[in-house]
Amino acid sequence: MKLVPRYTDIGEGFAISDHPAKVAAPQLLLWNEPLAEQFNIQVNADSRASVFSGNEPQAVSAVALGYSGHQFGHFSPRLGDGRAHLLGAISDDKNQLWDVQLKGAGATPFSRGGDGRCALGPAIREYVMSEAMYALGIPTTRCLAVVGSGETVYRNPPQPGAIVTRLASSHIRVGSFQYLATQGDVTSLKNLADLAIQRHYPEINSTGAQRYLDFLAAVISRQVNLVISWMRVGFIHGVMNTDNTLISGETIDYGPCAMMNQFDFDTVFSSIDKQGRYAFGNQPNMASWNCARLAESLIALISDDDEQAVAMMTPLIEGFSTQFNQQFSAMWAQKLGLTVADDKDNELVGELLGLLKQHQLDYTNTFNALTESLNGQAQIPSALVSWAQQWQTRTNEHSYNIMRQANPSVIPRNHIIEDIITQYTTHGDSELLSRFSQVMASPYSSHVQVTEFQTPPEDDKNYRTFCGT
Repeated sequence: MKLVPRYTDIGEGFAISDHPAKVAAPQLLLWNEPLAEQFNIQVNADSRASVFSGNEPQAVSAVALGYSGHQFGHFSPRLGDGRAHLLGAISDDKNQLWDVQLKGAGATPFSRGGDGRCALGPAIREYVMSEAMYALGIPTTRCLAVVGSGETVYRNPPQPGAIVTRLASSHIRVGSFQYLATQGDVTSLKNLADLAIQRHYPEINSTGAQRYLDFLAAVISRQVNLVISWMRVGFIHGVMNTDNTLISGETIDYGPCAMMNQFDFDTVFSSIDKQGRYAFGNQPNMASWNCARLAESLIALISDDDEQAVAMMTPLIEGFSTQFNQQFSAMWAQKLGLTVADDKDNELVGELLGLLKQHQLDYTNTFNALTESLNGQAQIPSALVSWAQQWQTRTNEHSYNIMRQANPSVIPRNHIIEDIITQYTTHGDSELLSRFSQVMASPYSSHVQVTEFQTPPEDDKNYRTFCGT
């Protein structure tokens, strides 16, 4: 595995050299062979546990990255990688660099008294969820491996420990810019922005202030696309803090995430989201809010006059809602197979969503049933029969294929993820994951006989997810 240094030339204190702490008895639990092949990661099978636990030193010095974060609206100027070590970067088959990071590899200078370790459950969740999201076509970080540490992580209750190997096109966050802006380090701020543009937005060729305005606009567009993708499949991130918002527009941090079963915009599963700040239907507002925090961090790159910089960026931030609303309407049209816009589309969608909530219908299964009803392979839920009469007049010979591409027939349901975690915690393996992975490899196919993965629990309103720290 050929690694190159990453982020060490941004500025002092941004990437701090730090070695992973060795673990007692590393054991490889999960290995993503297709991802390894994509990146030509050639590590001997007998060495994988040692390499991806952090026990085996690499030629490139590992680093912990600094970043700030608004956590549930409260600003923390110094967060950083408190339990993660960036080993370096590797090239994919298109010669693009991707970060290789170990999560749970021990304390760092940013740990703030924590042990820097990760429990097995959150590690399994990240692997399964991120790979399911990838299969669903959602922009996401990836997981290469999960290694058991052979040690106990002292949480409540004590749990077996694990290390996750995460690949990301970069780990540049909104919080990364906040970190440098808070320090008043304009040179490093510019270095980071230029790196982000080079890696994620090479089409930007403007100069001066316009370069960073174009960068902000591009990030906003990616965030709109990401949240639309989440809402299309019923994903709830659960902790959309600015330190969990990647500039690339990819999903990161699968701690308190969950999938919505019964439709309700107010759905919240995260145990720490007491006010519903990151509820399913509030995710667009929070993405816009996070983009505004990025804009604040870029002020020094736009103008020496703060008021002038704000005036130049404000139309971009205000344009978030316009972009989102346009794409949101287009998303519903795709989910319903509507190929020609109509003034009554919002009314049609609004009535459907009202019925979904009123009758507590499953989000994924309902849209899957509507899709397959066009082929005569499924019945429309009885509560929607009257509504469907109007909807069917709007469909045509193209509607089925459009809907099939937008509406998954299977998703990583919460109880399935919990069962997989339980099997790994109990037995160190999961036969359920093997079967689920086969089905999840093609989540948009019709899948006639996989009711095990399509049947939601009768009531998951009391289901709770927790931060993996």
